[in-house]
Amino acid sequence: MDKYIDRFPQQLLEAVEIGLKVESFSFEREIRHIVVSGMGGSGIGGLLLKDALKHTLAIPFEVSNDYQLPASCNQHTLVICSSYSGNTEETISSLQDALRKGCMITCVTTGGKLHELAKANNLPVILIPGGMPPRTCLGYSSVAQLFILKQAGLIDEQFIADIKSTAAMLSAQKNEIQLTAKIIADRFQNTIPLIYADISINAVALRWKQQINENAKMACFANVLPEMNHNELVAFHEVDQRIGVIYLRHNHEHPQTAKRFELTSELIQEKICCSTNVDATSASALENMFYLIHVGDWVSLYLSQLKGVDPIKIDMLDWLKTALEKK
Repeated sequence: MDKYIDRFPQQLLEAVEIGLKVESFSFEREIRHIVVSGMGGSGIGGLLLKDALKHTLAIPFEVSNDYQLPASCNQHTLVICSSYSGNTEETISSLQDALRKGCMITCVTTGGKLHELAKANNLPVILIPGGMPPRTCLGYSSVAQLFILKQAGLIDEQFIADIKSTAAMLSAQKNEIQLTAKIIADRFQNTIPLIYADISINAVALRWKQQINENAKMACFANVLPEMNHNELVAFHEVDQRIGVIYLRHNHEHPQTAKRFELTSELIQEKICCSTNVDATSASALENMFYLIHVGDWVSLYLSQLKGVDPIKIDMLDWLKTALEKK
């Protein structure tokens, strides 16, 4: 797992090169709605872009983690089906649903049934490198989706420069990032981590949760401010030394949300085992998101080492998949 995380900056650059070489395609109708269909490591890229683009994209952007698409999908909906293996049953089902609804469809995959269905229906496909755990390929899937939106005329080319600068920044700060991650992992190894972030980077908090779940085999939960202040905050009524809180911060937070972070930390500090901030300070929102994600990926790896578990193996997920196929 360490080699995959270490190569993330290079993966971002490779993803840009893949996107630049994709044969041009277009859509025959006006796009009024975007839906990304994907699960787990393949779906998180869509959530990341939803957060990154929600203040600039003029049309609704949804992510579907299910077998069916929203009822609102129609001939003016662009559906991006993302499945690393190409065999994710929920995403295959969603593609078939998109075909029935007459949506405009593109796919991001390494092959499998998704690629076969795309070829059979003359759908544009961006093929990404295979042979890796899906959760290690966020760079490939998210950048591919950005190129699809560019081909659709929904965003400009600025993201290409942002991705390149992100890769350079992550490479330059490699030692600092790994040291930060090691300190966090050591401090939180015997806790149930709660990840709190601003709503504008909800996908980043979810990514931390998912990576700690899968790589470190630990319970971990995520929520966002200000919503957390309207319900979950009351759960800190009593002291619980099992809980550790990690605040993901960035310099694009709403001023009121920034105040909420400070007050929330002050209010619950005596009720938990420990807490820490992870700060992203770039002028680029996309760069901040990838920075925080990269730190979290390293934290999940170091936690797996401290726990003595194999970060690659996902035995319970494999068992469930096999059991479902037998029913």
